Amino acid sequence: MNPGFAGFPPESMAFLRGLKKNNKREWFQPRKEIYEQKVKAPMVELVTAVMRSLADFAPEYVGDPNKAIFRIYRDTRFSKDKTPYKTHIAAAFTRHGSEKTCGYYFHISPDGIEVGGGVYMTTPENLRAIRGYLADHYEEFLKITAARNVRRLFGEMQGESLTRIPKGFPCDHPAADLLRRKQFMLFRTLDTSLATSPKLYREILTRFQAMTPFLQCLNRPLARSARMAP
Repeated sequence: MNPGFAGFPPESMAFLRGLKKNNKREWFQPRKEIYEQKVKAPMVELVTAVMRSLADFAPEYVGDPNKAIFRIYRDTRFSKDKTPYKTHIAAAFTRHGSEKTCGYYFHISPDGIEVGGGVYMTTPENLRAIRGYLADHYEEFLKITAARNVRRLFGEMQGESLTRIPKGFPCDHPAADLLRRKQFMLFRTLDTSLATSPKLYREILTRFQAMTPFLQCLNRPLARSARMAP
């Protein structure tokens, strides 16, 4: 199916490059309409097309495209960097009714296109559930991450790890490296030139399809925990 997404207009990358050099309200406000028409509107179109295809293999991740797209405004309350705007536009696709779990993600910027997903920031309860599940099902998970298509499209799994295995697991567990992980992510940076190309949609969708078994495995213990919660 051809989703009809032709790529972002050249003005979108010009705007984001300009914003990176002039990250202040005085520059952004007179150009807000350019952002709305040349950056956000095409992003809504792209996310809508991706969700239309997600309905075929991951329908639990389909929702309102506008809610999937992150705001351009940065939260500077707890950051040393007080620049008011993000210099990329991003979207996250999470399961219905779930927060801080795992899902798909991509963002577009003049520095590159990031495509991937997994567990980035989650609750301690979710992390314990994932580790507990992987302690018993690590062979299945390692087989998924070692699949030829996954390795070709993403390479190695990424994310931070603890220096020691968490309490409750034996130090000599055969999946000790997995159990020390705090994050479980597949990511790949693509060339920015794809942003203005009709190929962008297919590059994103191909990677979302390849990582679906990875997300399904990580979500299994979280769905089980949610059913057991009072």
